[in-house]
Amino acid sequence: MEFLENPQERLTTIRREFGEYGGANASIENSVTFTVLDADTLPAIFQGKLGPDDEREDQGGCYLYGRSFSPTVRHLGRQLAALEGTEAAYACASGMAAISSTLLHLCSTGEHIIASNAIYGGTHALLKDFLFTKCGISTTFVNITDHEAVEKAIIPGKTKVIYTETLSNPTLVVADIPSLSHISHAHNVKLVVDNTFSPMILSPARLGADIVIHSLTKFVSGASDVIAGAICGSATFIRGLMDLHCGPLMLLGPVMDPKIASELSLRLPHLGLRVAEHSRRALAYAQRLQNVGARVTYPGLSSHPQYQLLCNMTNPGDYGFGGLFTLELDSLTRAHRFMEYLQNESGFGLMAVSLGYFDTLMSASAASTSSELTTTELQKAGIGAGLVRLSVGLTGSLEQRWSQLHEAYTWINSFDVESIQDVEMKMKNGNLEPAVGPGMPVAAKGKGKFQQPSWPVVLASSGGRKHFMGTKASAAAGGSGNRNTINSGASVPASDFSEGTVEEDVGDALLREGKMVD
Repeated sequence: MEFLENPQERLTTIRREFGEYGGANASIENSVTFTVLDADTLPAIFQGKLGPDDEREDQGGCYLYGRSFSPTVRHLGRQLAALEGTEAAYACASGMAAISSTLLHLCSTGEHIIASNAIYGGTHALLKDFLFTKCGISTTFVNITDHEAVEKAIIPGKTKVIYTETLSNPTLVVADIPSLSHISHAHNVKLVVDNTFSPMILSPARLGADIVIHSLTKFVSGASDVIAGAICGSATFIRGLMDLHCGPLMLLGPVMDPKIASELSLRLPHLGLRVAEHSRRALAYAQRLQNVGARVTYPGLSSHPQYQLLCNMTNPGDYGFGGLFTLELDSLTRAHRFMEYLQNESGFGLMAVSLGYFDTLMSASAASTSSELTTTELQKAGIGAGLVRLSVGLTGSLEQRWSQLHEAYTWINSFDVESIQDVEMKMKNGNLEPAVGPGMPVAAKGKGKFQQPSWPVVLASSGGRKHFMGTKASAAAGGSGNRNTINSGASVPASDFSEGTVEEDVGDALLREGKMVD
């Protein structure tokens, strides 16, 4: 059959699974152990002579135990193989399980990996610390766009893997997969590519990658409600991962729950629509931010150094260039204040890690998802302290969300770094006179403890939200002790705050201190 280059079209070619009673959706197989019709079948399965793909007229595929294969998880695997254009795929418990299982299968003690120096912090820690300390597998980190450096790092007879991400996390550097494939295969090295940031947009296997990794938790899930991963590659490679004696997937047990597999299976058919909308909005925001002078990085901007390379590698279909962009705000202080404004004042998104969610998620990478890296490693990777990564959501209208984003960007640029740091230091040391009066939280000087005013406390000062940590008021407002927010305009009797503390808004303090930049 002709190979279809558009992944949305490939997904329509796999065998359709129906429910046991003819349901439009496939049934969920909850069993972890499976019966056979004759006793001779069990030893044949253990010997590898029969398996899930050996369907027979009398009983279908041969399943043994849920830790190895489940019909529901197997069906998701077929969908993922179609998505990535590989012979086979295996869905497992998490993206990190997919990465670690793949690398442990490809490398043994004393062997070597070459990896991009700009990758997810958890993967960096796995390569640098865990695999080296626990397994004796070493890693050389390189600028993945410097192909001469990549080739020079290869140790003949020892290097087994070149590892990269299609779009680096968080710097959005684009890997030249065809060139890396040429280098790796010339030296009998496997090219492993994490495609979490760009499902539908890129198909690394079509470009020469040997194995494609996914964190299905992100765009494939789309709802930040499940943890899951995937390994896509040749049928031989996937079978090796499941080897009874030395297969990491078989023996380490990173199995996916069938219920999660069913959830993800139902979301894959509309993945293309969601990715296209994430991309459309990310491009619009990036272009508009660039037009107002922001230092924004997005691979769909013609100013991006690998823009043309990405255009040359993308799949047919209007999937765009991805749903993430970054903003450089010079300092962690400015990054934090910017994100707080976006969440607590304008309502643009949420301060949280992860990506691919239907709401916008944002984090300062150097202090969160890349915090495993040293200062030197962060510098080499191009991750500044003030770098904010935004995973663009789908909710609201584009114009509504742009207005909120632009409002926050204008606000943060009305203060300089020194002013923010000065006010924060005063607040920390208790040297800032708090605001007292109707319509403002009332705090004892330097302590943040509420006094007992004679008027109700209105929980807003400039149209935003105040955060109250573990107060009785949070219960009245329906919050929890972990993160309590009360919307602007809410009026609660002052007695409810007798044991609480308040985080005063830095923006208000800056205004009162006269720190506004002209």
